Amino acid sequence: MYNAGLILEGGGMRGVYTAGVLDAFLDAGIEFSSVYGVSAGSCHACSYLSKQRGRAFRVNVDYLDDPNYCGAKTFLKTGNVFGPEMLYEQIPDVLDPFDHQVFLNYPGKFYAVVTDVDTGAARYLRVRDLRKQMWMIRASSSLPLVSKTLVVKGHKLLDGGIADSIPIRKSIEDGNEKNVVILTRDKGYRKEPNKLMPLMYLRYPKYKAFLHAMETRHIRYNETLDFLEEQEKEGKVLIIRPQVKVDVGRVEKDKAKLTVLYKQGFHDGGQMIETMKEYLEK
Repeated sequence: MYNAGLILEGGGMRGVYTAGVLDAFLDAGIEFSSVYGVSAGSCHACSYLSKQRGRAFRVNVDYLDDPNYCGAKTFLKTGNVFGPEMLYEQIPDVLDPFDHQVFLNYPGKFYAVVTDVDTGAARYLRVRDLRKQMWMIRASSSLPLVSKTLVVKGHKLLDGGIADSIPIRKSIEDGNEKNVVILTRDKGYRKEPNKLMPLMYLRYPKYKAFLHAMETRHIRYNETLDFLEEQEKEGKVLIIRPQVKVDVGRVEKDKAKLTVLYKQGFHDGGQMIETMKEYLEK
């Protein structure tokens, strides 16, 4: 196991790219002492840490036609664009069982990033046992507008990407001098201001700090990209990301497109193994 941080960006169904990279890591026996997952990144981290190669991809594509999985019907039925019962109960418990024992044996630290709706700030939840803490993954992946706000012990929680899309600074603060970051956008990408802010103001009128976090998200995101690129030039971080523009939506239902993106991630991850080992072993 490498004493380093692994940071996994979200991006909804674009996360199949991350699933591919992580399967390449599993094939090569690459493990990290700290893992930070945001939204879809937190979901894929689970199958990576339970060492279930291929599971993250299966979970994303095998149930696309099931109205309980994702889409407009799911949203109308549950208030969530991704069906929580299907994702966090049916699939891990019955349809594609999650290996809790292997996950429990992971000796490192795994954090799911969430956004506190009251404060607009990120919270980094330490995930130890998914039999009791699956809510952390669900909260990390609860997209605003199309997901119900998750309330746990009085805390209102939504998608971690709102407050901290790429928690590289958190990993550095935690003492990780070396970090590998998996992004789900190509190098030329820059986030634009959120066009749905009028709807955000209607949906969350009482939560000023949260709305400010939403309104300024693109600024923080782009600043983080600049910071990452500086760190990369200085040899302090290793970034893996799609080499071409990603033509996959956040709620993509085209299995062929998702398969291509997964294979791209697997290829890119495999190509980076030796470079990564060299970087991590310096």
